[in-house]
Amino acid sequence: MTARRTTEGPAARSGRPGRRPGGPDTRGEILGAARKSFADKGFTATSIRAVAREAGVDAALVHHYFDSKDELFIEAMALPADPRQIATIIIDGPRDEIGRRIATVFLRVWESPDGQQRMRAIVRSIAGSEEVARLMREGITQLLLQPVSDALDVPDAPLRVSLVAAQLMGLAMIRYLLELEPVASADLQTLVDRLAPVLQHHLTG
Repeated sequence: MTARRTTEGPAARSGRPGRRPGGPDTRGEILGAARKSFADKGFTATSIRAVAREAGVDAALVHHYFDSKDELFIEAMALPADPRQIATIIIDGPRDEIGRRIATVFLRVWESPDGQQRMRAIVRSIAGSEEVARLMREGITQLLLQPVSDALDVPDAPLRVSLVAAQLMGLAMIRYLLELEPVASADLQTLVDRLAPVLQHHLTG
């Protein structure tokens, strides 16, 4: 008698009902489920298991494509760069140059071809949806702002870091969404030179 074939994949091996194996577009479906879960529940309350349930797959399959919830968030929201890596770049280095590091790293990310496209999409989404704005606020706070705030080690660090975020978001709105001149066409170095002292003052002034 010929042995019956079994479906390959984590769901089949686990024997759990209601969990389908991975298909050609499983990664995309997981990202879609993650966007919905993040939007409905926020960054903190969303779990890998919740995303797996939403996508109709086993949690192990989500882990196959994404190492962590942080990585899933970054991919789902199509961020132009990993905020954890940006936090490391900002924190490492002389304290009296942190404003310039922030201005440089953010503008370089935004000015890359892929970065400009993603930044415009993110800014438009934030401006048009309170849910997206809340989600981005929560995720970026935990992955980027909080580590930088902790590294400053001053009593009002959260306020200082929030003011920097406001400054950067304002620049992004003016340059990439509203495209107001002369900011929209200003060269990168000019913007860094103008912005760095302001950010430095917010953080250490």
